[in-house]
Amino acid sequence: MGKTVKKQRPVNLDLTTIRFPVTAISSILHRVTGVISIFAIGIMLWLLDISLSSPEGFMHASAIMGSFFVKFIMWGILTALAFHTVGGIRHMLMDFGYLAETMEVGRQSAYVSFAITVVISILAGVLVW
Repeated sequence: MGKTVKKQRPVNLDLTTIRFPVTAISSILHRVTGVISIFAIGIMLWLLDISLSSPEGFMHASAIMGSFFVKFIMWGILTALAFHTVGGIRHMLMDFGYLAETMEVGRQSAYVSFAITVVISILAGVLVW
């Protein structure tokens, strides 16, 4: 059949001690913001439907958007959409060969995508408030 080799590797199950590289963090956040975007589209379409239904519906949507909590949620949605878009553009640039698929270029492009997202997030905060 084959040899059975007993592996004597240590197993680290404490996730707080694991240090992920920036490329892994970027990849995980890209997937998380993709899931957030699916739910955000539903919220945004619901709010758009209310606002376009009638003049009273527009006033109701305006009243909903007047809350600090809703503005914070909207800012979070816009930030998630921004990161997902910037991360998607980063991946497309790598797929089309405009960015080399090396560890160093991946690390640098992840940092650049984080920086661009921070700028867009600040602009979205100004827009929402």
